[in-house]
Amino acid sequence: MPNIVIRKTKPLGHYGRLRKAYLEMHRPILFNELVLSDKLFEHCAEIDEAARNRIELIVRSLAEQNGVTEKLKAENQMEWVRQMNACKAQAEEIVKFELIYD
Repeated sequence: MPNIVIRKTKPLGHYGRLRKAYLEMHRPILFNELVLSDKLFEHCAEIDEAARNRIELIVRSLAEQNGVTEKLKAENQMEWVRQMNACKAQAEEIVKFELIYD
């Protein structure tokens, strides 16, 4: 019987929790290997950080491609918010496909 000890660490972010849930439901063998080797938290934390960084880069790139500028923000704040929300939603879908559900 393995001696499993739970270490106290900071809580996982949103994308780390999504990755953990995905592994548990769709990749149970990998999930169990990570649990037994005490690497599940580390793996999910790395995915969470990578996802947040990737989303930030993608949002900036999409905003630039779509002409979402500070000028637009000053002229029409609601339109700027709408377009930025669309960029963020698109970036999150890309990251979920690339990192979370892989």
